[in-house]
Amino acid sequence: MNSLLIAGTDTDAGKTVLTSALAAYWQRYFPDRSLGIMKLLQTGTGDRELYTRLFALDQSPEELNPLHFGAPLAPPIAAEREGRHIELEKVWTAWQSLSERKDFVLVEALGGLGSPVTRELTVADIARDWRLRGVLVVPVRLGAIGQAVANVALARHTGFKLRGIVLNCVQAYSEPEITDLAPIDLIQSLTQMPVLGILPHLDDPTDLAKLAKAASELDLERLLPGANLIPQTAK
Repeated sequence: MNSLLIAGTDTDAGKTVLTSALAAYWQRYFPDRSLGIMKLLQTGTGDRELYTRLFALDQSPEELNPLHFGAPLAPPIAAEREGRHIELEKVWTAWQSLSERKDFVLVEALGGLGSPVTRELTVADIARDWRLRGVLVVPVRLGAIGQAVANVALARHTGFKLRGIVLNCVQAYSEPEITDLAPIDLIQSLTQMPVLGILPHLDDPTDLAKLAKAASELDLERLLPGANLIPQTAK
């Protein structure tokens, strides 16, 4: 599969930062290779507007965000407020179109893995049904260990295949603080899942150069399709 689902433990875990970092890295080092970005489903404003502003994307607005609801609520509730239903076929069609045309597609999920997409399906269920491979973004803060364990357990229970975990510094921490709040060895031991790196706190998360640099410090061989995509100048 030429797609990566960027999932999180919850809202504001850092999915958008990781998506932006990987996109900035790709477009900087591989301008001759096509990249697609999709926000699986959006309620309220934020991600689709940010990606449109940051990146030159050769794709339609419907492919960037196939479903959008105005209220910043769980999708089933936001849809009911507007007298609509969740048309997952539109999202599937958009993802299929991008996957066929692009070398790689970054798919940002919504909320956490257990967040409802419909009244019957969670993000983890959709990822499993569509056979997406993904990465779990875990914010560095008190509770990070338990959140990582719970979300990896949910992924395994549903059959959603994770490539690993990325830790995201939601604020500026020293290395000892990161080790105290989100110890990599303990998280890996409890989840049996590799930690693929740490995203530093960025004062300006729209700075493309800093985003690309942050991505270059991650285990890109697992996140992106093939070690041959990693230029020596990025290391």
